[in-house]
Amino acid sequence: MRNLNSLLQVFQALLLYPCFMIRNPYHFHDSSLSGLLNCKKDVFYRFMSNPKIDWRKLVYHLNMQLWSKIKVRSEHKENTTCLIVDDTDYPKTGRRFEYIGRVHSHVQHRSILGFKALFLAITDGTSQMILDFALLGEKGRKGNFGMSAKELKDRFTKPRDEQDALQERINEYTASKISLMIDMIKRAIGKGMKFRYVLADSWFACKDIIRFVRSRHMKCDYLGMIKIGESGRTKYHFERKDFTAPALIKLLSKRKRRKYNRKLRCYYMVADVVFADTKVRLFFVKRSKNAAWNGLITTDTTLDFLCAYKIYAQRWALEIVFKEAKGLLGLGKCQANNFASQIAATSLTALQYNILSLVKRFAAYETMGKLFEKVSKDSLELSIIERIWGTLQELIIAIANLFGLADEDIYDVMINRSEEMNHICNIYKLKLAS
Repeated sequence: MRNLNSLLQVFQALLLYPCFMIRNPYHFHDSSLSGLLNCKKDVFYRFMSNPKIDWRKLVYHLNMQLWSKIKVRSEHKENTTCLIVDDTDYPKTGRRFEYIGRVHSHVQHRSILGFKALFLAITDGTSQMILDFALLGEKGRKGNFGMSAKELKDRFTKPRDEQDALQERINEYTASKISLMIDMIKRAIGKGMKFRYVLADSWFACKDIIRFVRSRHMKCDYLGMIKIGESGRTKYHFERKDFTAPALIKLLSKRKRRKYNRKLRCYYMVADVVFADTKVRLFFVKRSKNAAWNGLITTDTTLDFLCAYKIYAQRWALEIVFKEAKGLLGLGKCQANNFASQIAATSLTALQYNILSLVKRFAAYETMGKLFEKVSKDSLELSIIERIWGTLQELIIAIANLFGLADEDIYDVMINRSEEMNHICNIYKLKLAS
């Protein structure tokens, strides 16, 4: 029992690191938190490198308690709850990390040294929480993870027991994103998480995902981007024939099916097709007559264009989580060579973000009690999605119309490449502050 209490104290101290401005265990001894727990940094390093700790189970156990507090709020019941799947880069500088390799960065458009992290989050339009994640590598064509024979030999290695909880994470390292995404959603459903849509970008729009989402007994649908490019090979069955997205766009344009949405100031076309033996609805959208078309796919054939656009905007909540967690909580910046420590560090960051998100929601987004609900309604802070929708929409539309760009590309630049557009981000921050 004494040992268990000690482990709980170490775990609680690690969760409190951000509150005491402690970046890592090395700085623990010089912090005021050290007065509450009489131990040295090695205690934390050993705890985080323990392969027997089931971090996934621990994170889910605490997340379920946090999410249950949100579900009882009346505001939560009015919103559309969605699962969001996306990945992010974990760049590293050293080559001695366990399982380190090179991965392709979609942000930098080149190969980088590090890991790829796949995340599953849940949002109700006001708060978002990280539910699950996996750290991945990319074998590459040669199967050497982009590393030389000497670099592979110099990587940190340690004998592992297949019975340890860490073994599941090691097996995920070389698994496909699609299979991991399906496993994550299955776990979320098994834990009792209720949601209406699964949101993802174009990389995840494949037959396996569509079939999986539609096969669930609970009422849920998929909503995500699709690849349009002229060389697009994915085919959709429409009026007894198979068409690629570019060919379908050409056919719909010829039939004058293009409409204009004044609220979003964009052109769009709608087509109900069959994909993966499932009836789906495609939305094709572009900002101006000369701009390139972009596409959305959903298994909800009752969804209209405006609703689909607004719901899909929630996907960017996870991008904001990445940005905030990396900048404020050090997501992906753990320098421990041990792979178990990398898993522990990400798990702790996820819990820290979720706890702070809950505190922020109750402190700023919502009122306490029905008595002041009507009075305070207009004075509440805007939610994350409302911020994106309200604050950025005019700016997005202006830039898109001016340069003929897609909304998706502009959001990516503003969130992931702020160094290239500091003046725009400064405006965004000022808007949020106001």
